[in-house]
Amino acid sequence: MGPRRIAAIIGLTAWTVAVAPSGAGATDMGRLTITEENDAFASKDDRHYTQGLRLAYLSPDLARTSGWNRPFDFLSRVLPLFPGRGEDSTRKIETIIGQSMFTPTNLHLANPDPKDRPYAGWLYGGASLMQNNNAHQLENVELLLGVVGPGAMASEAQDSFHSFLQLRTPPAGWSHQLRNEPGLALSYDGKLRYEYRLISNVAVDAIPEAGATIGNVFTYGQLGGTLRFGQNLAADFGAVHIRPSLSGSGWFDAERMTSPLGWYLFVGAQGRAVGRNIFLDGNTWHDGPSVAKKTLVGDLAFGAAVFWTDIMRVDFTVTNRSKEFSGQKSTDRFGMINLAVLFW
Repeated sequence: MGPRRIAAIIGLTAWTVAVAPSGAGATDMGRLTITEENDAFASKDDRHYTQGLRLAYLSPDLARTSGWNRPFDFLSRVLPLFPGRGEDSTRKIETIIGQSMFTPTNLHLANPDPKDRPYAGWLYGGASLMQNNNAHQLENVELLLGVVGPGAMASEAQDSFHSFLQLRTPPAGWSHQLRNEPGLALSYDGKLRYEYRLISNVAVDAIPEAGATIGNVFTYGQLGGTLRFGQNLAADFGAVHIRPSLSGSGWFDAERMTSPLGWYLFVGAQGRAVGRNIFLDGNTWHDGPSVAKKTLVGDLAFGAAVFWTDIMRVDFTVTNRSKEFSGQKSTDRFGMINLAVLFW
């Protein structure tokens, strides 16, 4: 790992701790979640969306007198979001840092195939405002800001990973990656949860979802849903993923659990109508590598989650993604490992 990447991660982590509403008028602790998505977890491929790393801090419930409620209240006044906070409604804020990287299929070409997706990296930070209404509805507004291009340090990250695995040759084409560009993605997700109790606290539930993202990094609308079977399902609305993907979230509320152990198996699908994907369309204001993207993209995901109160949680997900651009020879598959722990 190069010194520039170390410095960037340290700086973003310091920012996350500084702005996180730790305490926020509540007495319980927050949660730190580390999410790693990688094609190596689910296939032998090393291509396209090849790696994503996300670090997030989820605040405790916001006290009703906390000043951190002001962003929610402002959005509630100007948009039809975050309806009046009832007795059983809770709010949390999640602060996020992350890095994603994208490569073509052939990593040995110094001049990458112009018909394959270009090399690109995305380094970002941001925050989510989340409100849960009676364990039945979750609204999430998320803003990510960062940089696309060499400043995202994806080349250094992949070279370091390949060196760690003792691969003979590092990827040869990173000098042709997208140029530096500020990146913005503003997202809204809405979820509803319908549960059918089987026995004790074991149940099945269905979680339909809808949402949209706008920005120069991604612009798309989404529809999807998840089916789950397990125990203590009311504690969350699905495993977290890295955008764009099935919109699980970092939301977790141990107060909804009726026993210490929780677990579930799930399958989910999401379809996206894509207006912009900078990692396929290329830079916004500069000429450079690009491919013709497909407007309709779909994900099919399945996996499992297990958690012990709010002390620790582990998830594993496999996602199958449809072709994203013209000329793509086959669909993609990648896996996700997620670890969440209590954090002061």
